[in-house]
Amino acid sequence: KADAAQARGEACGPLHGVPLAHKDMYYRAGKISTCGSKIRKDFVAETTSTALQKLEAAGAIYLGGLNMAEFATGPTGHNEHWGRCCNPWNPDYVTGGSSSGSGAATAARAVFGALGSDTGGSIRLPAIMNGLVGLKTTAGLVSRHGLMPLSYTMDTCGPLTRTVRDAARLTGVIAGHDPLDPTTSRRPVPDYEAALDKGIGGVRIGVPRNYYYDIASDEIRTLMTASLEVLSGLGAEIVELEVPDMHEPTHMSNIVFVVEAAAIHEAWMRERPEDYQAQVRARYEPGLYLPAKAYLQALDLRATMLREFAAAVFTKCDLLHTPGMPFAVPRGDESDVGAGKAMPELIANISWCTRAANYLGLPALCVPCGFTANGLPSDFQLMGRPFSESLLFRAGHAYQGATDWHTRTPATPSD
Repeated sequence: KADAAQARGEACGPLHGVPLAHKDMYYRAGKISTCGSKIRKDFVAETTSTALQKLEAAGAIYLGGLNMAEFATGPTGHNEHWGRCCNPWNPDYVTGGSSSGSGAATAARAVFGALGSDTGGSIRLPAIMNGLVGLKTTAGLVSRHGLMPLSYTMDTCGPLTRTVRDAARLTGVIAGHDPLDPTTSRRPVPDYEAALDKGIGGVRIGVPRNYYYDIASDEIRTLMTASLEVLSGLGAEIVELEVPDMHEPTHMSNIVFVVEAAAIHEAWMRERPEDYQAQVRARYEPGLYLPAKAYLQALDLRATMLREFAAAVFTKCDLLHTPGMPFAVPRGDESDVGAGKAMPELIANISWCTRAANYLGLPALCVPCGFTANGLPSDFQLMGRPFSESLLFRAGHAYQGATDWHTRTPATPSD
């Protein structure tokens, strides 16, 4: 039908005929949306999410829902109800989560791109582990209407794609104010694609001396240094700096997440606790017992911490460059820890570089920058001021114009 419409000379949108599939928490009226859970295995949505409506209005073809971590909770992508997604580069390794199917399907070239959600790294981690571009959008840039919520104040919507240009196009389509989501911004949406080729001459890129490299492996440090050399060669100014103690916003994000998740899931946890994976239930339950004071303080500190971060970082640079993940992609068997003693440390370490951006509401873009010794890909992360997606895209696109990591596929050698 798309071909016939094009042949007739009909007006075609920016995604005309492009096949996409999305994380199975984006509601589509009349279709089942499992949210990766047993509890919602038969849930039929009555509405279609605003993001899906915008994609279809732009001409995209919807292929279906993609597997995900249960209720968008889990940085590895393990799912006891529907099975673990396998990494296309090597099925023994995880895809990252919680947008695991979005990462696997796009990396395997089954679709050109996919929407995910990001509450603590759930778009960026699958992008990193599958060699993709992943964007965590500024809070309020994209409507969350028609999505199963996880955290009312930290959930964001965004794309996983093969290239930065594709991410810019998808973001431009889905961004903008939505009356059905009062948290969306009324700012005009820039033409992200039009700005891609402006280059990054004179753009200041910050490199943190503290926190982000505290647990980074030597091979990740090497990949980060190489990516910075490329960006410097493109005209960017590399600036070393100190960031605030990022343990604090990360700790605050954990308080906000568990309380809001518990509020959403309280009835099901009381009535159907056995239908949750042990790890997911163990992560939500503390939210039932945290005092309101702790939650309200965490919300109240958000603006202060954002101001402190902006003063320390964005007065010295335009973008902050960090590892996307501090070590190589883990194997499926070694990261299948359930709710055991290893769970807190595993989750904290995988999301070491991603979680604070959700609490602060900042945009962050992950871009492929090479491979680790196990043959799996890795990304660097760029963080910017709120609503600086256009600059993030410019920097990522410039990097991809000078490198070919994004052109590698699981069917081609990684070295």
